[in-house]
Amino acid sequence: MFTGIPIAALDFYEDLEADNSKSFWTAHKSVYDEVVRAPMTALLAELEEEFGAGKVFRPYRDVRFSKDKTPYKTHQGGFVETRPGVGFYVQIDASGLFVAGGFYSHTPVQVTRFRDAVDDDRKGRQLVRLVKKVQSSGYEIGGDKVKTRPRGVAEDHPRLDLMRHKSLTAGKKYLSPDWIDTPRTAQEVRTAWCEMRPLVEWLTTVIGAGE
Repeated sequence: MFTGIPIAALDFYEDLEADNSKSFWTAHKSVYDEVVRAPMTALLAELEEEFGAGKVFRPYRDVRFSKDKTPYKTHQGGFVETRPGVGFYVQIDASGLFVAGGFYSHTPVQVTRFRDAVDDDRKGRQLVRLVKKVQSSGYEIGGDKVKTRPRGVAEDHPRLDLMRHKSLTAGKKYLSPDWIDTPRTAQEVRTAWCEMRPLVEWLTTVIGAGE
């Protein structure tokens, strides 16, 4: 049963940010398992019936192609996938809780499908309405974008800003909320994911087209 995210989880990540080393991790692995991984697993289980099975991401960074060689992630993420690279996300870190949803991955095929849908008058206008609605509910729109415009897209395209996206997300940060260590956290995540669900469903449909 999910009972909340212990304050000790935020403290753990604050300490890890200060000492991101194998020696620290080894000495505090049991703390991570108890106050971070177990509550995140319980949170996803609490939401599974409504949103589907989720996965808890590994705590280890892939440093093979990165200049930053610190070995551990300074956050713990959980993801419910509706299509490869599309779904609902929740994260714990030193500052609190982050909830999000959208299109995270961006293979060439996925980006093409996304932009074809944005270019379509009916689907594109629908996306504009969905984006405005989540923004009005307090969510920030994010995602990778090209700096100018995609090749072949007109400068006066009515949805140029959306066409620039290679991924599209909506998210909200809760900075150390006083309810984080209570069962209310599950309800807050549930409410956020429900508010983002129409956007995630639109993305699930267009990204998954043809699969």
